[in-house]
Amino acid sequence: MAVTARTDIKPHPSQPTALFTPVFILGWLVNLTQYLSFYFLITVMALYAMESFAVSEAAGGFAASSFVIGATVARVFAGWAADRFGKKQILLIFVGLGTVASLFYIPAASLPALVAVRFVHGFSYSLASTAVMALVQSVIPASRRAEGTGYFALGSTLATAFGPAIALFVIDDFNYNTLFWITTATSVFGLILTVLIRKPEFIKNAEHGRVKPVWSIKTVVHPSVMLIGFFMLAVGLAYAGVITFLNGFAQDTGLTAGAGLFFIAYAVAMLVMRFFLGRIQDKHGDNPVIYFGLISFALALGLMALATEDWHIVLAGALTGLGYGTIMPAAQAIAVDSVPSTQVGSGISTLFLFTDIGIGLGPILLGGLVAATGYNVMYAALAAVIVVAGVLYLVALGRKASH
Repeated sequence: MAVTARTDIKPHPSQPTALFTPVFILGWLVNLTQYLSFYFLITVMALYAMESFAVSEAAGGFAASSFVIGATVARVFAGWAADRFGKKQILLIFVGLGTVASLFYIPAASLPALVAVRFVHGFSYSLASTAVMALVQSVIPASRRAEGTGYFALGSTLATAFGPAIALFVIDDFNYNTLFWITTATSVFGLILTVLIRKPEFIKNAEHGRVKPVWSIKTVVHPSVMLIGFFMLAVGLAYAGVITFLNGFAQDTGLTAGAGLFFIAYAVAMLVMRFFLGRIQDKHGDNPVIYFGLISFALALGLMALATEDWHIVLAGALTGLGYGTIMPAAQAIAVDSVPSTQVGSGISTLFLFTDIGIGLGPILLGGLVAATGYNVMYAALAAVIVVAGVLYLVALGRKASH
């Protein structure tokens, strides 16, 4: 249920009440390196495959999306693995595997080899990102759950804003191999930081003697997280319309300058509000923050449907940061508070799975809508999807709130 700040979750007596502990800071940095490795490559991989192997746009797109396929497959095991074998152990193994995968981009001399590397990289990324989130959540004080989750999410926000820009700069001024070496160096740095993480004693004590979960469908789709998961599936579908079709929309409308600043505005808006919204969620419950995010996201999509000037797109980027950038960490806090402490990995993985499904279905479902009606109608339709998501939240979760 977990639609308000939980008061029934008691921290371990030896757990510190400080938020920015060594585990939190190192985990934040590891998470940043994982997301940077993803965003360095996702925006250029299709074009790289087409140029390097003389393949079609569809084949190039498959090379890019094979990372997501690997990540989605890993979701089936990620949460259970983190809960069963230990968050630090899984994090170390799969940050290491991701680092090895990064090394193989340069020698991958054919499209099948590149697809295989992308799949393994995505698989390891999914397990590592789930494990580091679960590990950090285990050291966030329960009374500061939303605040800590929001600060942690800033790493992925910064990677979203700056990763693609850095990649395009490197491609323009150097070459793809330079970008692959930068990605590898980033992964190596993340691996070193992972080795430095030391689990606090209260976590070791909590893990000692605990019953280790057996894999089942409930470890893939945790029942307690399904409602917020379906909500995030709809939100993820709308977000897919932004990240997938923004460039095409900008070129079609001649608003490329605004599109270039979209994610910068996104990151700045989320960065500013992150100092307030997490604390509000911890103190006053989930509803104020979720509704604020929904209204902001719906306004962003509506503005894109009506955009005629570059500043409209920049403002839509800021509103998307206040919208999706607010909803996602808030939903993560809800998911964590919905499950026992021994099942945090499964709870987080379930939420990510539903969100990934929404983002994955977006290009497929929305591509036909764009072809039939144009970008403006699509963004108006997505604004309506967010309204429907708001109704779903109100009926299924929001009414259960109590203060």
